[in-house]
Order: sequence, then structure tokens, then C-alpha cells
Amino acid sequence: MDYGDKLFWLSVVIQRKYAQICAEFDLTPAQATLLCAVRDEPRRMADLAASLGMTKNALSQLVDRTARRELVGREGSDQDRRVVMLGATPAGKVLAEAVYAEVAERLPEIARNLDADDRRDFERVVTAVVDTSDLSSPASN
Repeated sequence: MDYGDKLFWLSVVIQRKYAQICAEFDLTPAQATLLCAVRDEPRRMADLAASLGMTKNALSQLVDRTARRELVGREGSDQDRRVVMLGATPAGKVLAEAVYAEVAERLPEIARNLDADDRRDFERVVTAVVDTSDLSSPASN
């Protein structure tokens, strides 16, 4: 297996673990990711689509499904009537915080078979990759 193959399988391991955690909360991975993205403050729908790598239409469908469960809600922006903001409802915020905490606690289990030095190296490398990626959340307007 080459480096690309290893990264592919690492993504499978992470996605599978994430999906298991999400299922325990009766959420799809996409719903959980959406909830976690808006748990702290409302975000512009256009910014969310870009951050999550989704088309606006796909995001709108995901929001519709999640809103039917009363976990998120759309609202207008005070600064610009054309902008649609998405925020977590009180129930959605509680659920998002629980999911986020569980993921943060259990996802590192994927490195449980590494020795302490390798776990520290893995954490350092993962942090560097994420910190230099374009995944940072755009400022809400």
C-alpha cells in the first residue's frame, strides 16, 4: 500500500467511527456536522455550503431535513435581507454539544494501538494538517 492508499483507509476508519457515534445520537454524519458547525453561533448559509464542501441546493436539503427535527432554524440577517442565517435551536445546541463532546472524546481511539510517542507525533501531524487547511469557519456576518 502506498501513501495515498493509507490516507484513503485512514479516512475510512475516521468516517466509520464518526458514523457510529452519530448513529448513537440518531443523526446522520451530515446532520451532526451541520449541527456542530452552527452550535456556537448562526452562520450564513453560503458560508456553510463553502465550509462543508456542499452545493447550496444540497445544503438546503440537509437543512430542511434537520429543521423538520427542530434542531436548526433559518433566520434573516440583520445586516442584509438577502442573507439567510442558520442557527441551532435550543434542542439542537444541546444535541450538538453532546455529539461534539463524544466525538472529541472517542475519535482519538483510532490511535489507541500507537505507543505514547507515536500518539504525540500523530496529534502533532493531524494538528498541522488541520491548521493549514481551508476548513476554518468564515466569520459570520
